[in-house]
Amino acid sequence: MEKGGGWVRDGDNASHILTAVARPLSGRLPAIATGLAEQILAEDGAYAALVAPVELRDTILHNLRQAMTSMLDRSEDRPVDLSDAAWTGRTRAEQGLPLSSLQDAYRRGCRLLWQAMIETVAEEYPASLPDLLPCVGDLWDIVDLLVGAVADAYQEAESERLARDGERRNAVLDVLLGGPGADFPVGGGAGLVAEASAFLGLAERGRYAVAVVRSVGRGAGLPRDRGYAATGGLHILWRIRADHEVGLISLGSDEVAEPARLLEEQGVSAGISPVVGSLAELARARWLAEIALQTCAPGTDEVVVLDRRLPVALVAAQPDLAERLRTVVLGPVLRLPPVERDLLLDTVTAWLDAGGSAAGAASALFCHRNTVLNRLRRIEDLTGRSITDPRAMIELALAVEAARR
Repeated sequence: MEKGGGWVRDGDNASHILTAVARPLSGRLPAIATGLAEQILAEDGAYAALVAPVELRDTILHNLRQAMTSMLDRSEDRPVDLSDAAWTGRTRAEQGLPLSSLQDAYRRGCRLLWQAMIETVAEEYPASLPDLLPCVGDLWDIVDLLVGAVADAYQEAESERLARDGERRNAVLDVLLGGPGADFPVGGGAGLVAEASAFLGLAERGRYAVAVVRSVGRGAGLPRDRGYAATGGLHILWRIRADHEVGLISLGSDEVAEPARLLEEQGVSAGISPVVGSLAELARARWLAEIALQTCAPGTDEVVVLDRRLPVALVAAQPDLAERLRTVVLGPVLRLPPVERDLLLDTVTAWLDAGGSAAGAASALFCHRNTVLNRLRRIEDLTGRSITDPRAMIELALAVEAARR
């Protein structure tokens, strides 16, 4: 029975019998540890892969002795020392052993300890077997304490390991997606790329792309690290920044249209690079994805694949030249009163969006086709560029894109 937080038994026989059998029972423990280690290594692949036989046997032996000591401590109202269990939990977590395997080994060891205890008392003090029976409750209480201490330490170490892995993962992604030095850096040297490949579990050569997503501040859920895999084997690793997120996309057999579709479903504004053939090319791919994002219309949820918007990307990639182009080509238009200026720019934009169709532009602008043609002639007069001259049209189209930025 319990009394005052301690454990008291009639005549304190449990404490005496445990003390009496401690020496002969200790002699049995090495064989128990050896047998249990062999069983675990034969039946549990995780132990076999991660823990050396001698180390496992020595750890089991130490823990069996600790369990014996804990039973004596409990029977004499002393606190149970859980430091060894915590050390084991932390060590196995750092080795990557599953917690379930570790807890199962503890329970199996304690069952064998109880069996050996009964056999020892039966051989040495058979008349005292009844005195041992009350100890079974204590033993399983101790098992619960030890397994609980193992789990707590394991989970704490696992959390620390995940945090370290997360920090290292971010550093690896920064090297691949950013890189030191040049304007368009390769993601580190060959050694760094090989290390990144091993750490991230990605082939050095493969089909990759980069997505840059503008943060929208409304909790949009993006497909997270390895949490999403498309049928073609697509995976996305995300690097979160203050105002944007960068995704390293391992495409597998998918095309860039697949991550574009995923992002469109999330209602975000994003740019996606072309496909590159190696991890070493990801820094340039990131830059191209940023250019693609810059072509998105402000305030819209638009996902842009760079190769589908290359002329606009040229304007976005060179803002100084784009500003010069805008001024040189559209200067006379831009100096008009705002109402007339905007009317002409909207007209030429609608005409370009309609593929050069005056009727299509008129439908979009809710006006007559002749009105569109008159406004286009006005633009020709102001800019000195004919809409039938291919070279002039390239200048005009790019200048209009620059004006829309």
